[in-house]
Amino acid sequence: DRPFSERVINPLVARLGRLGNRFSPRDESVRLRHKLELAGSPIKWDVERVQAFKVIGLIGGAVIGIAFPLLSGAGVAVTTGIAIVLTPLGYFIPDITLYQVAYNRNERIRRDLPDSMDLLTISVEAGLPFDSALSQVARNTRGPLADELFRVLQEMQIGLGRIDALRALAERTNVVELRGFVTAMVQADQFGIP
Repeated sequence: DRPFSERVINPLVARLGRLGNRFSPRDESVRLRHKLELAGSPIKWDVERVQAFKVIGLIGGAVIGIAFPLLSGAGVAVTTGIAIVLTPLGYFIPDITLYQVAYNRNERIRRDLPDSMDLLTISVEAGLPFDSALSQVARNTRGPLADELFRVLQEMQIGLGRIDALRALAERTNVVELRGFVTAMVQADQFGIP
């Protein structure tokens, strides 16, 4: 009664993910988790799934690297050379994809940051407290920066301190300008600067 994806695809991906995790370096899952956070934690992407796609890419690259040249009549040396190139390429395709998604997201944050900071400044100068001004910016903007600001507000609502929530925001992005803003806000909060 269950769909094909639940019966076959998901267990296969889970098994391949465990296999990939077994043969990866110990800190690989930590690095992948950080890359996923930089990419905005895309829906249905987790460390196990990325590991599974790395294994699929490795096997697929090897099969294509061997089968395609042999079917086209290439010699053993050419087949070996193509297999040597395509096998690691297939393994690193998920990493390349994660890098590109994270890069695009960080560029969007970099583009949206000046307008968001202007709105934040206007809201604070109009008399709103910082948290309310942050909420105003998150509600009136769209994109990954607004999502991150919502996450900061949610973390503060569940009990995380403002400084810790802002530092977590800086760790989830590679945008230098945003990190500078977070550093300024943390220092202002610590030293009581308005």
